Amino acid sequence: MEQLTLVSPPVFALIWTAFLAVAVYASWGVASLPVSIVLVSLGMLTWTLFEYAMHRFVFHLKPRSAVGRAFIFLAHGNHHAAPGDRYRNIMPPLVSVVISAMIWAALWLMLGPIGSVFYLGFGIGYVVYDTIHYACHQLPMRSPLLRHLRRHHIRHHHARQEGNYAITATFWDRLFRTEIAAKRR
Repeated sequence: MEQLTLVSPPVFALIWTAFLAVAVYASWGVASLPVSIVLVSLGMLTWTLFEYAMHRFVFHLKPRSAVGRAFIFLAHGNHHAAPGDRYRNIMPPLVSVVISAMIWAALWLMLGPIGSVFYLGFGIGYVVYDTIHYACHQLPMRSPLLRHLRRHHIRHHHARQEGNYAITATFWDRLFRTEIAAKRR
């Protein structure tokens, strides 16, 4: 199982290019361009709240059972154990693809074919999230926005794990009062 939690950027790109290509195909012609833009945008915004909630309430859960603890460790805990490991900075596809497929299916069941358009935004949001998360740990962040996201996330790892759960939309931490304040100079 441990080997299934290791992911390289090329494997991530290959898997998610294929997955999102299927989503684009399923979304093509389902709605007008303006409606599609709105639905994709709403899907991306929804992703940011989902990202926050999953990170806060699932990936930092403290299960009582050994199986639950093992799942949380394999899905996220090993990343905290080795935050500099470049193969542990991307969510394992075994977790991300399965959860994503279930969400897409639920959206399709609730909304019909237009659910695929909404899901496309959600899936794009996920790819943006994991790309930024990887960059926070592995790449120099030169723009002010990317430096802000990196500082915000690194405080989650090195100041206190009970806060700064958002990666791509830090306003959720401010809104839900889980932001870890920067040390004053």
